[in-house]
Amino acid sequence: MNVAVIQFPGSNCDWDAYHAFSSKPGLAVKMVWHKAEVLDDPDLLVIPGGFSFGDYLRCGAIARFSPVMSAVREFADGGGLVLGICNGFQILCEAGLLPGALIRNSCLEFRCVTTVLDVENSTDSFNQRTLAKQIRLPVAHGEGNYQIDDGGYSRLVHGEQILFRYGKPGSERYDSKNPNGSAYDIAGIRNREGNVFGMMPHPERAVESFHPSQDGILVLRSLLNTELQSMF
Repeated sequence: MNVAVIQFPGSNCDWDAYHAFSSKPGLAVKMVWHKAEVLDDPDLLVIPGGFSFGDYLRCGAIARFSPVMSAVREFADGGGLVLGICNGFQILCEAGLLPGALIRNSCLEFRCVTTVLDVENSTDSFNQRTLAKQIRLPVAHGEGNYQIDDGGYSRLVHGEQILFRYGKPGSERYDSKNPNGSAYDIAGIRNREGNVFGMMPHPERAVESFHPSQDGILVLRSLLNTELQSMF
């Protein structure tokens, strides 16, 4: 299985993503610079976190115009798997590949904490049975406040497009420890077709024994084919 990690000027979680996937057998991982116009047939495309182009204008607002984004859109439109993490989520929203927008944290502070996430039942791989009802992943962002209008939120719910919500141990939905003010505590979503995923928490920073948790393995494994899942 081939994994491609997109690099923009200012990406700083690209090597974390590379490490998280390349340390497992059966996966070939390569970096793709943002000026590339072709992707060379990946099975999974990862847009990592960081501060693409310094987050000038808005997070992801400049990166969406990089040459590689035409190939990303073509790949996604063809059913290819795309995962956007943190800044990658912001880029996917700016590019219109995911609905909604990510704005300044409601606290007006950069938040770097480990969050509890309530897992929604969304797809065959993203659900409470395969991931667990709650997982713990770190966040590190200043603009992770996900916003969407009422109609857009209704479509997310109806299409089972919500992946995670911020929560706290034993919490009921909407009674959460939300680090950024996101509407309805949303921490991650997917597109209607189920092949483009975006999330603010960092699964690639929760894969080693010295990390806050190893729950990121569950998330990343869910994107692999059945044959490789048992090896991740």
